[in-house]
Amino acid sequence: MGIIIKDALAVLPVNGEDVIGKHSIYIDGDKIVGIDNEPEGFKADTTIDGKDRLVIPGLINAHTHTYMSMMRNCADDLSFMDWLFKTIDPIEGQLRDEDAYWGSLLGQLEMIKSGTTMFNDQQMHIHQTTKAVMESGMRASICRGLVGGEYDRNDVRLNQALEEIEDGKKCDRLSFFFGPHAPYTCGPEYLRMCADVAKEKGLGIHIHLSESVTESENMMKDHNCTPIEYALNAGVFDVPTIAAHCVQVTPDDIKILADKKVSVVTNPASNMKLGNGFAPVPEMMAAGVNVCLGTDGAASNNSQNMFREMGYLSLIHKGTHKTPQCISAKEVFKIATINGAKALGKGDEIGSIEVGKKADLAILRLDVPSMMPNNNLLAALCYSASGSEVDSVIINGQIIMEKREVKTIDEERVYFEIREMCKRLGLADKTY
Repeated sequence: MGIIIKDALAVLPVNGEDVIGKHSIYIDGDKIVGIDNEPEGFKADTTIDGKDRLVIPGLINAHTHTYMSMMRNCADDLSFMDWLFKTIDPIEGQLRDEDAYWGSLLGQLEMIKSGTTMFNDQQMHIHQTTKAVMESGMRASICRGLVGGEYDRNDVRLNQALEEIEDGKKCDRLSFFFGPHAPYTCGPEYLRMCADVAKEKGLGIHIHLSESVTESENMMKDHNCTPIEYALNAGVFDVPTIAAHCVQVTPDDIKILADKKVSVVTNPASNMKLGNGFAPVPEMMAAGVNVCLGTDGAASNNSQNMFREMGYLSLIHKGTHKTPQCISAKEVFKIATINGAKALGKGDEIGSIEVGKKADLAILRLDVPSMMPNNNLLAALCYSASGSEVDSVIINGQIIMEKREVKTIDEERVYFEIREMCKRLGLADKTY
């Protein structure tokens, strides 16, 4: 299918810098085949008028748990360990497989409507998120959460992960990581096994590291090392690794992350809400760490909106470091796009608007109050936009949302199933 986005403002990389200018973008099949110059023999089935529109590369949510979307606003104002072990774990224990499917569809619906085209998901119910992605049209990297203590190649969860990876090969929008949950749920030998299998299968690892003070204190007390050192010693960083959070890290930890080329996903809203603090993002960037951005799950963030996350990331470090120059809007936009693509091993495919890359794009309205006047639009993406400005979304060359209507997901059915599920799980507010 040929698509022209005609005469729109678009964010294009020029000499490594994001620059906004008026461009026409030509899409054929799943790829961008031309910018400004119409390719020979190109035939357009659809023309999108770019007047009062801004085209950006689709945002990349580098760490989330979409199946937890039904847990939004049901575990709030709690300490991290109470949130996880006393509230979230008991709810997870009641979930059916189909609950995870509907929860993931709800999360994907929210992401599409706020301009996210790819997400990196750690989930607990095999096949459910992959099924939802196949239907939604989104791009996703998925890992089955793994916990354990021993080096055991017959581990049930490990083999479930391998089964899901095999099942997902039928969809070219799906890729996979191994997902050992965290140092406090995975023993060193179990982590070593995950790293060995990941290396054999040519996969990376997606893990939570150094999220809370309690985690770091317990790790030092029990193992005389930081969570980062624990993962290093277990061989986790011997394969490409995406480390979520990295809030409670030392200068030595940052050097390890940089030396081992670990990509760090910062999750500002989740980390603030659970009282875990602020990841030292400027320091990690200065050390050469590839920093990317994620929402975490809706159980801790309450939102899957990457514009909200970009806004937080743009502001909190200016406040904590007492300097407006420590992280710019341009840097934040890069963190939310190409840095996430690089972390997921897809920097040559997505994350920027370039000829030859996949057509994963979000189209924003500029004729709305939050984007007027159209002064510095890169700044507006971080400081002004809320995500509601996203008008249309293209993923893999397919129009997934047009004029705010998502074409691949039955919204009303999702809302109905989520409401019924919450009643069954006892999550619904009894006053309504």
